[in-house]
Amino acid sequence: MSRIEGVEPVFVEFIPRELEPGKLYVSMVYTTTAHLCASGCGSKVVLPISPAQWQLCFDGETVSLSPSVGNWDLPCQAHYWIRRNKILWSAQWDKKRIDAGRRNDTRALDDFYEDRSTSPRAANEPAASRRKSLWQRLFGGRHSSWPRF
Repeated sequence: MSRIEGVEPVFVEFIPRELEPGKLYVSMVYTTTAHLCASGCGSKVVLPISPAQWQLCFDGETVSLSPSVGNWDLPCQAHYWIRRNKILWSAQWDKKRIDAGRRNDTRALDDFYEDRSTSPRAANEPAASRRKSLWQRLFGGRHSSWPRF
C-alpha cells in the first residue's frame, strides 16, 4: 500500500473494526478518532480527543488534528499532521526527542487529570475511572499503535 495523501472524515458513534484507507473515523460520543496509518503500513492509529491529548477541529467540511501524529511504536515510525483533510509529512524524530515528547505528554495528561480531580463533578468519581479512557477501560490498556511522544 502506498502513502495516504489525505483523509475523509467519517463521523460515527462506534469506530468500525475494519478501517478503510483514507478515512478518519471520528466518534464524538467516545471522544476518539481512528484511521489507518498514513504511511500505508496498514496499522490502526487510535487517537483520544481531549484537551491534554489530541484536539479535533471540524470546520463544517474538513478536519484537522493537533498535535502531530507520531507513530513511534510502529515499524514505519511515520510522523505527520492532519490539516484540513490533508496529510502533511513531518521530520522524523530521534529517540532523545521522542522520549522528551513522551515525558511532556505524560506531564500534560497528569496536570489535566489533577485539575479535573479538584472539580466538584470529578470529586465523586473514582480516580482510576478519571484517568482511563473508554478504550482503556474496555480493552485494558493503551492501544499499541497509539502514538506516544
